[in-house]
Amino acid sequence: MTKFKMRVFQRWLLFVLFIPLSSVVCFSELSFITEPSDVTALPKDPAVLDCQAHGQPPVTIRWLKNGVRLAESEHIQFLPNGSLYIPKIKHTKEDSDEGFYQCLSQNKYGAILSQRSRLTIASISKFLLHPVPVVVTEGSVARFSCAVPSSPPATITWELNQSTLPLQTDRITVLPNGVLQIHNVRLEDAGQYRCVATNIGSRLKSREATLTVNQGAGPKPRQRPQIIAGPQNVTIPLHKTVVLECVATGNPWPIISWSRADSKPIDVYNAKVLGNGNLVITDASSKHSGVYLCRATTPGTRNYTIAAANITVLEPPSIVESPESQTRPRAGTARFMCQAEGVPPPRISWLKNGEQVHLNGRIKMYNSKLVITQIIPEDDAIYQCLAESEQGSVLSLARLIVVMSEDRPSAPRNIHAETISSSAILLAWERPLYNADKVIAYSIHYMKAEGLNNEEYQVVIGNDTTSYIIDDLEPARNYSFYIVAYMPMGASRMSDQVSQHTLEDVPLRTPELTLTSHSSTDIQVSWQLLPAKLSRGQVSAYRLSYRTASDTTVTSVELPQNSTEHLLESLQPDTIYLLRMAAATRVGWCEPSAWTSHRTPKASSNKVPSAPVLQLEPLNCTCIVARWQTSTESVAVQGYRLCYHEEGQPEQPHIQLQAQTNTYTISGLDPRRKYHVKILAVSQAGDGYQTDQTVSTPGCVSAREQPTASPPPPDHVIVLAKNSSAVSLRWSRPAFTSGKAVSYTVRCTPVGTHNASAIRYIQITKQSVMVQNLVANTRYEFVVRLHVDQMSSPWSSLVYHRTLPAAPSQPPGGLRVTLIEEDTALVSWREPTEPNMVVTQYTILYASQQAWMAGHWQILQREGTHTMALLEKLEPGNVYLVKISASNQIGEGPFSNIVELVLKRGINQRSKNPRNSDNFPDTEESSDGHYNLDQRSMTGIIVGVSIALACIVMCALILLSKGRPRKSSSHKVIAVGAGEDPRAGMSLPSERHTDNVEAHIPMISGHFLDPRDGSSMVINGAGPASNKNQSNRWLIFQREIRNQAESDAESRASLYEAGKTVLRYDGDLISGPLSPSSREIIYGPFHTESSHTSEGSQETGDSGHYSNEESNEEMSNPSTSQSSRPESFGPNDEDAVTELTQSFQVENEKKLSPLHHSAPDASRLCCILEGSHVALHASQAAES
Repeated sequence: MTKFKMRVFQRWLLFVLFIPLSSVVCFSELSFITEPSDVTALPKDPAVLDCQAHGQPPVTIRWLKNGVRLAESEHIQFLPNGSLYIPKIKHTKEDSDEGFYQCLSQNKYGAILSQRSRLTIASISKFLLHPVPVVVTEGSVARFSCAVPSSPPATITWELNQSTLPLQTDRITVLPNGVLQIHNVRLEDAGQYRCVATNIGSRLKSREATLTVNQGAGPKPRQRPQIIAGPQNVTIPLHKTVVLECVATGNPWPIISWSRADSKPIDVYNAKVLGNGNLVITDASSKHSGVYLCRATTPGTRNYTIAAANITVLEPPSIVESPESQTRPRAGTARFMCQAEGVPPPRISWLKNGEQVHLNGRIKMYNSKLVITQIIPEDDAIYQCLAESEQGSVLSLARLIVVMSEDRPSAPRNIHAETISSSAILLAWERPLYNADKVIAYSIHYMKAEGLNNEEYQVVIGNDTTSYIIDDLEPARNYSFYIVAYMPMGASRMSDQVSQHTLEDVPLRTPELTLTSHSSTDIQVSWQLLPAKLSRGQVSAYRLSYRTASDTTVTSVELPQNSTEHLLESLQPDTIYLLRMAAATRVGWCEPSAWTSHRTPKASSNKVPSAPVLQLEPLNCTCIVARWQTSTESVAVQGYRLCYHEEGQPEQPHIQLQAQTNTYTISGLDPRRKYHVKILAVSQAGDGYQTDQTVSTPGCVSAREQPTASPPPPDHVIVLAKNSSAVSLRWSRPAFTSGKAVSYTVRCTPVGTHNASAIRYIQITKQSVMVQNLVANTRYEFVVRLHVDQMSSPWSSLVYHRTLPAAPSQPPGGLRVTLIEEDTALVSWREPTEPNMVVTQYTILYASQQAWMAGHWQILQREGTHTMALLEKLEPGNVYLVKISASNQIGEGPFSNIVELVLKRGINQRSKNPRNSDNFPDTEESSDGHYNLDQRSMTGIIVGVSIALACIVMCALILLSKGRPRKSSSHKVIAVGAGEDPRAGMSLPSERHTDNVEAHIPMISGHFLDPRDGSSMVINGAGPASNKNQSNRWLIFQREIRNQAESDAESRASLYEAGKTVLRYDGDLISGPLSPSSREIIYGPFHTESSHTSEGSQETGDSGHYSNEESNEEMSNPSTSQSSRPESFGPNDEDAVTELTQSFQVENEKKLSPLHHSAPDASRLCCILEGSHVALHASQAAES
């Protein structure tokens, strides 16, 4: 119920504070019809500054010069319409009318101030830059320049030999900024040149400069373009003319072009090219701000040079959010909003009736917002938001009307405050004497009683209580309180103020220690007194504790409250001591600080530098400035060694500093952390005595804690490329008055990154920095912010810049070299793992060992989109070395590690030109000379791999079967005959399906004969029937798969048992395609047109794609194979085959069960039915 009432009271209070009353009479607003503007006049001439105001009469107008009110006199006259008239302008050292003028208009509602106008006396000062002599060669470019400050800006003309320089020729260009350019210089152009500056006030001539023209010596050599006078960064006011100069030389003469770095188009209506490449922009506006690029290009080539400059167009302040007039009751709150923009960003302040608002506990300024609390009748006035910069000022006004209610309650009475603890005070009061029954809420206001510009806090409570505990106070502080009662129609007057002091507490933390040694046996300990915010009361004593790092015995010394140093004596030399301190108030001791280490110096007779006097000052919440001094002594200091680390963290590496350095900025720290800083001087005699000191970084200022407007951000941020991994960043300090130290933070972010670790922050006190270790060819965004007096400005405008590309720094990865044919190898690799790297070309170097020792490499280049290539025509028996590198448009990267490829001398002869083999289908060739991998080739590769895996499995089964014990059985006779057609081993037309299987079988060597030239071979358990030549080659057998009954019979016949035919082979065998002689053993003599065969990889293109297709048309087309049959395979032969199959089935049925799980394969049977001869021998063997 209490919470519900609280919400109701707060809603009523908001209604009372922020809803204007309908009974308020509207006021007549005061405003300006005409405001004074800038005027430039000659001395002794008259001048008029206009000012007219509108409002409820009477309206009076007064004038101010440089903020001081002017009095009317004979020299200064006020016209009836309010304008200011000066009959005769003064301009002497003692008295001058030059300055800033404003008019102040006032009526009964208040007063308003006009914008600022400047009265300038026309004049021309001395030349800041005179033309200098120039010596050029005939046909080149000559350039003169001069600069003179003037008001208004002077017009520059040029004279040759004290006569006006004719400008009718296209060779001579005079820029509005006073630069003279003479292109294609001739001998008659030699002479004395000077510039003449003219404005309404005067005419001034510069010194003369000589142009010397030397005659050309002959034809000029070819020269890359070079910009000899590039554009400069320029800052101009709005609506002025800007000139970007660009003069380039080269042979042939370069072409000048302009573009914007942000890729926006250049304004064609206000921009034009003057002379031979100078860009002139008239009536400049904000859209013209940006970075402009001048590009000088050699005609017909890609050789070019670029120069960049930034244009900053200054804009006068303008109000984008104006304050609104408000009607508020007494004791209410008014908030005036104001937002302004301009270049540079304007400063915002507030005026009350034409004068600066006095900020206090009730009236606060948060950034640009004005907040008035506990409104009193004197707050009824006209308020103006003033936005000003060097480009001018602008004001926007609003009226605050304070409403006085007749039946409002009286103020709360008898305010009493009582301290409860170090952070809480109880506040009690009595109800108002009048209209107490109409009170709906109370508002408690409190603030610190000491100090200036303290923020006032407010708490709203219901009307059902007359006491409240405020428990968010600081210890040992005085606070002032007052209370206001609210009713629906208004608020009461403020109650009487009462002050109360919170209790003390133990110190929040201990002082920062400084440790130095003046000898090898002492340590000087010093510290600063704690501020009131940290001491939380009056410090009554300090306790210093110390021990050695190797001993746990702690010695403590209590020191009086006003002491700030203590000397520890009789210590051990060259020993690490740990020290810490605690502070106490009347409440008790605080927690002691962490141990701080300090090493006493070594005992030595050599004189070393004394300990530097160190001073640490937090620059902002992330930076500390270290300053030190050394005593004047005879020991020469060669440098300093500085080290720092966060409390509880390991020490950072030492920082070596020069001898002349006496300050260093430690950046990149964390807010509200304690850091230990150590420094010592280094001399030729050794390291000097060390100074240790601790310091705490402050907290970053939040928007709520910031009482005044934040400083403006840096402007004119410019990024210039240095190389592919570094850029130069510079900026201008914003225009604001502050005598305190200023530092900057630079943020560098890769565009589009989501990795927080990729964002870099750089702390610096200068207005430029070199950002290094960037990634090449990467777009970054840069912003800069300013820090002053623990306040930080907003980030500056984003500036984008792409780093220059670089040659690859890493070689391609994953280099592999695979032999795919006897004389061909496949090289594959991966792209370099560098971000944003666009590879345009790969270079492959390979050589045999002999060629490599002789320094001869063969070069193979491939496009950047390829990651494979073929090395052809390799010589067997050699060892080849291969390495690769990547390159882009910038240059070539490093080579990879060398990969070796060993080529053994092959036994089988392979086709040297598989691409031209008649048994292979034609490979499709693309228009660029590359061979592409089609679907059929891919199918061939898959089939080939499957066959190879099947062979491996079958060989493993052979080895496993041979290791088992076998029983003796009757010999089986298997006939192998040589047919005349290589397709004899294919399936018959009557078969339901086909399954072509290849098995690599080693031929019998040692005891068996290898028949050739189509002769038959009969193998039984006793050995070969005949033998002409020995061979240890592998044969490819093809087994037919018939209908289900026949397949089962053949499976049983092919089971291996002891006593059957045993095949053995030599261990040193090569698996590969059959030689023609071996194929003739199985298939018989081939026809001439089909004698060429090949197996392996087919080169399909420079990208390294390759295919492996079957060379046998029947193997790739089973339907065709089924319809083919050897001519000698007649009906009689089919009967013989059937009889042989049945014989195998009968004799193996009894022995099938034990070996049922042993898969049949061609290596156990070694049977090929080839023609009628095979059938006959098989039949005879079955009968025997």
